[in-house]
Amino acid sequence: MHSPILAPLMALVLWSFVMWAWLYATRLPTIRKNKITLDPYRTKEEFNAQIPAKVRWKADNYNNLMEQPTLFYAVALTLAMLDAGGGLNLVLAWLYVGLRVAHSLVHALINVVILRFAVFMAASIVLLLLSVRAALIVF
Repeated sequence: MHSPILAPLMALVLWSFVMWAWLYATRLPTIRKNKITLDPYRTKEEFNAQIPAKVRWKADNYNNLMEQPTLFYAVALTLAMLDAGGGLNLVLAWLYVGLRVAHSLVHALINVVILRFAVFMAASIVLLLLSVRAALIVF
């Protein structure tokens, strides 16, 4: 038997790989087209200054997916281990994943900061609720 909350967890993992592929599908052609030299002594800022913003957004979002979602993975695994991965917890987990996908699309396509911030805050509140629900079971 496995917990249903593992499905949204794996969906977010797979979405991270979609963003990983998208960042390289846009970055590598830009590097070739602009003949950008990959110099290990150049700072990240110097490298990024040569990459158009619309290309950088994909990488920036991929990096974002390696930050806060790690808390989601920990909470989801905790709920799975506690056999509390269904019901409202499952709904909140899917809502968090949906909001993170929406955040990625806003970030990668249009990057309207206030919209991106609103989606990020909504996802953060959902994650906080899920975390509190897990903590109430643990404590």
